[in-house]
Amino acid sequence: MLPGAGVPSGPGSAQGARRPWNRPLLLVALLVVTTALAGGALAVAASGNGEQSVTVRTANGELIARVPLRGDRFAVSYRNSVYGTFAEERYRVEPDGRFELVEIAADQTAVLEEYYAVPGAPRPAPDGDRRAYVADPDPDRPAVFGVLNIAATDLGERTLWVPGSPPVPVWQRVVSENPTVLLEIEETT
Repeated sequence: MLPGAGVPSGPGSAQGARRPWNRPLLLVALLVVTTALAGGALAVAASGNGEQSVTVRTANGELIARVPLRGDRFAVSYRNSVYGTFAEERYRVEPDGRFELVEIAADQTAVLEEYYAVPGAPRPAPDGDRRAYVADPDPDRPAVFGVLNIAATDLGERTLWVPGSPPVPVWQRVVSENPTVLLEIEETT
């Protein structure tokens, strides 16, 4: 989680001055716009008129990557900041364009057991897997997304994996100071 902006300072600001807008109304307006945009993206993803792609955009909507899906699976790997080894979240795309976490993989069992606190024991990954161990996510806490907000930093090395396509090193494509990226399923015509 990124820290807040803090107290306004610098030219043109007056500490403690009242702002001309109502903060709760602004927050409600932002929530309505975000919900409408997410609903529109889901409607596009579920329309059935074209090919589905995994897209990655900056927080302000700039397209970073668009990778066509050749099935219903994709993954996002990253370097775990606690353990310093790689982990991977694997998703299945639902018919409505949302995607669900269906497997977690890691180079180290501690990432699965302690960081993710998976309910079952991790198992060795099948031959040819990118990671050494896999586990099922907690079925009592399903993780289903229309849009996934992630931080694409040099430390985390977030990489998008779509079967049949080369990996996309998202962290290398973010050139702004804001590392937030939005991952979603979009349909192209």
